[in-house]
Amino acid sequence: MIQPMYRPARALLPAALVLGIGTSAARADMATYVLDPDHLTVAFTIMHAGYAKTLGRFAEVEGSFAYNDVTRELGQVSVTIQTASVQTWHEQRDRHVRSDDFLAAEAHPQITFMAEGGIPTSTTTGTVTGDLTIRGVTQPVTLEVTMNKLADYPCCHGKETIGISARTTILRSDFGSTYALPEFVGDEVEIMLEFEAIRQD
Repeated sequence: MIQPMYRPARALLPAALVLGIGTSAARADMATYVLDPDHLTVAFTIMHAGYAKTLGRFAEVEGSFAYNDVTRELGQVSVTIQTASVQTWHEQRDRHVRSDDFLAAEAHPQITFMAEGGIPTSTTTGTVTGDLTIRGVTQPVTLEVTMNKLADYPCCHGKETIGISARTTILRSDFGSTYALPEFVGDEVEIMLEFEAIRQD
């Protein structure tokens, strides 16, 4: 078992809140952290016709998780993305990505990710596995996560804040999007998350 660090060293706590100790006392002491919309990026890349990867992002994302920064136990993670908020900085392409060929935004207006717990791989990295739902299809997805910092914010709200970087790769065909496979639009979608989350109590 990895021993919890003292609170003054919390900036070195492992990534993505990844250690689940599972005691009832620890769960009672969990705090809620809410994603800061002003410091939040959910982006992706996908290969276009073998030439280069197209970059996109989602503009409307909200979420939270429960975490004990002493025991390093992760509780429930909940993230919701508004599907129609996808942006690739090309209006015609954005409309196509929202269509049934790709995200089916009208029929499935939200993308969700739900998880509990994780596995530490070092003092600053780990994995979090949860259920990703796109186009009404749910698949298990594992995030490779790095904890950048956990400390009281140096300005503004001044609250305890966690900074996280996370990466994963999915196949869009696993979620029912097979348009233009395999030659014209890639199957692999690389997902990048960069965010800060603010403690609420």
